[in-house]
Order: sequence, then C-alpha cells, then structure tokens
Amino acid sequence: MSQEDLIAVGQINGVYGVKGWVKIFSHTDPRQNILSYSPWLVKIKGEWKSVEVEEGKSQQGGKSVIAKLAGIDDRDQARDVMGCDLAIRPDQLPDATDGYYWMHLIGCNVQNTEGEALGEVTGLVETGAHDVLRVEGAQGSTLIPFVMDTFILDVDIEAKSIQVDWEMEDETDDA
Repeated sequence: MSQEDLIAVGQINGVYGVKGWVKIFSHTDPRQNILSYSPWLVKIKGEWKSVEVEEGKSQQGGKSVIAKLAGIDDRDQARDVMGCDLAIRPDQLPDATDGYYWMHLIGCNVQNTEGEALGEVTGLVETGAHDVLRVEGAQGSTLIPFVMDTFILDVDIEAKSIQVDWEMEDETDDA
C-alpha cells in the first residue's frame, strides 16, 4: 500500500507519564475518534509500521488524547516516536452515512447545469456555516459552498463528477 492510499489521522506530539503512553495530536473530529481505529500505522524513520492501540483516552475535557501503543513500554521508547505521523488504511473507516468522505471528492470534475466544466476539486475548506469546495480550472480557483440541493446538485463518486448550480466566472470587467 502506497502512502497516497493512507489516511492521515494525527501525530505523536509528546510523552505522558513513565509507562510508554504518548500524547496524540488528532486530526479526527471529534479528537477522541482517533481511538476508534486500531491498528495505527506509525511512520518511524520513514517506514510505516502497524502498531496496536492497547489503551487510549481523552484528557482535559476532550482537548487532548493519550494512548498506550503495543511495544512502547517506557518513557524513552515513547520519546523515540515523538513527531511520528499516524495513519490508517481506508478499509478501517466505517461506511460513510452519505456514501462518501471528503477525500473521495478530491479529483472530481465539476460541471455546472449549462454543461460548462469549472475544473477539478483540489480541496475542501471547513467553515462555520458550511463546507466549501475548492475547484481549480482554466479560470483559476473557484470556491463553491457544499450545500446539497442548492449549489451541489449531484455527486457521482464512481464517475468522479459533481454537478453544481454555479455560474462560470465572467472574464470581462464591467467596471
């Protein structure tokens, strides 16, 4: 499995206690969801190694996560893995409730109702109100609110396409 197939879920960013526990910076939402996945793939000296999560818990009202990993039994061993990235395999994810995850949207071609190609999804931005697709095309970058049935009309993950109700930017300057 190549690194591109892995899903980054966090990083080991500290040691906790003397029995090999580590502090985790989690990319999951909520943070403690990282503990739902085991084994973790830990990037140690450039190589991904599968490591079982023996125990884990959230600390300080869910703001931080600590974990005890198999084979890491003292503070020195825990210090050796500080800074290591954490990932999981895609098959470890539960089925998405709406049929896809954000990662599935990356690379999708975006077309509006007039059949105009707006570009390809290169990322998503999480905002307070709603998520936003970042689409890169011939006219540059376009941000489209990910609001189903308003701006996003259809998502076809298999065909890698998204249909939107969105006007192509007019290149003329009316000012």
